[in-house]
Parts: sequence; C-alpha cells; structure tokens
Amino acid sequence: MAENMTNTTANEESVMTKDIFKKTFWRSFPLQACFCYERMQNVGFAYQMVPALKKLYPDKKEASEALKRHLAIFNTTPAIVSFITGAAIAMEEKFKKAKDAGEECDEESINAVKAALMGPLAGIGDSFFWGTFRIIGAGIGASLAAQGSILGAILFLLIYNIPHFLVRYQGLRIGYKSGVNFLAGLSQGGVIAALTEAAKILGLVVVGSMAASMVSLSTPLVFTISGAEIVVQDIFDAIITGFLPLCLTLGTYKLLQKGIKTTTILWGMIIVGIIGSVIGIF
Repeated sequence: MAENMTNTTANEESVMTKDIFKKTFWRSFPLQACFCYERMQNVGFAYQMVPALKKLYPDKKEASEALKRHLAIFNTTPAIVSFITGAAIAMEEKFKKAKDAGEECDEESINAVKAALMGPLAGIGDSFFWGTFRIIGAGIGASLAAQGSILGAILFLLIYNIPHFLVRYQGLRIGYKSGVNFLAGLSQGGVIAALTEAAKILGLVVVGSMAASMVSLSTPLVFTISGAEIVVQDIFDAIITGFLPLCLTLGTYKLLQKGIKTTTILWGMIIVGIIGSVIGIF
C-alpha cells in the first residue's frame, strides 16, 4: 500500500489544480511562523496542506483527522519544504482513493516518509541556502554597500531569493508529480550527498575570499636588531598574504564553535582593538 501511495499517474483526476497549487505555494512561506521546540515546524507544514485536504476530504471530520496527521514533529530547511509538501499531497491523494475503494491503508506511512525525507533534504538545503547563496549574496552585497551603493542590498536579495523562489515553486511541482520516489532516489543514489559536499566547498571558498578582501588587520610593530629594522607585518606577509585576517577569521569561527555569543565576540574585538591601538600593536 505504501508503495502504491508514492506515485501519481496522468490518467487519474488530480487534486493539485492551479488554484490549490498557488495557495499551497504561498502558504509554504510562513513555515516557521508558529515554530516551537516541541514539534518545530509542524503547524506551518499543516497550514500548507489545508487547501489540498479540504478538496480531498469534503467531510469536516475526515478533513480534521487528515490535518491532525500533519501535526507530527517536522523540521527541514524552509526553502526546500515544498518538495516534501508535494510528495505528502500525492500520498494523501492515494491514501484517500485507497480508503474509498475499501483497501487497507496505513496512514502512518505518510509521516514516516516525511520524517525520512526531511533530514537529507535539510542537509542539502542548509548547505545551499544558508551556506552558499546567503554567503555569496552577503559578500557581494556588503562589498557594494561599503562603497555606498544601494545595489548592495538589491543584489543580496536577488542572489538569495531568485533560487529560493524557483526551488519552492518547482519543488512543489516535482514533489507532487514524482512523489517520494524521485526524492528517495536522489538520497539513495548519493546525489544529495554529492551536492551537499559541493555546496560546502563552494561556501568555504567564498568565506576564504571574503576573509582576504573584507577583513582588514595589520600591525605597525617595528623592531631594531643590530641596527637593522625588522617590520613585523612583512614577516607575516612572507608567511602568507593576509595572515592576520585569516587568523582573526579562524579564531572567530573557533569561538563560535565553542558556543560563545556573537555579541560577546564583537565586544571582545572592540575592546582588544582599542587597547591594541593605544599601545601600538594595531
């Protein structure tokens, strides 16, 4: 039964009309509006399912029971949730038809599939949207904004939101038409793992270039030994260009890994910077 629920065929009447598609798409955006640490995004996910469930279950009691099914714990990257939403709607449609035909069906299989997909897709979603598009957009945007250009803010929003909207829109269509087989195939075939690794590498390259071009740190220290002046900054530059900015970036990352708050790190930098400037280190 679970296998039958994962595919939709072209000759069957589809619950996903243009109207329901649009409603479901726009309802995917406030996914985290009711986020809680007990069941996380469950209310937001159920909210997306309402238009399709209303059409599938004209009876209010059946619709209520179906909606309750989607209040199980759920958590994934918001930008890619529509893949799972589309697959869940396809499964609900198969579930309803099987139930009407008097066949035995396992309603828990819907939540089981959701739980199986949300982890792998969150991995690729986090890597691309939080770790790649956001960082690239912020890097380009901050560079232009530092020059006083309004294009900085505009480009940041475009670089992040163009792929964001496309993935949400196409994800809903692919998730519904292909069901869970497409998503499961990506996971089992190692495609998701490969894409995640590629996104991580790209993100690290971007962070490295940002550290070199946007983090400014140098020292004016000069020592005189046997009448010869030794410029400390020249020594650092001989080791690697941008050595001090790199150390600052890696040190900040290490502090964040230890759970130290961002505001604490910023205040620490300000205090150390002021003291270092006064005594002539920076």
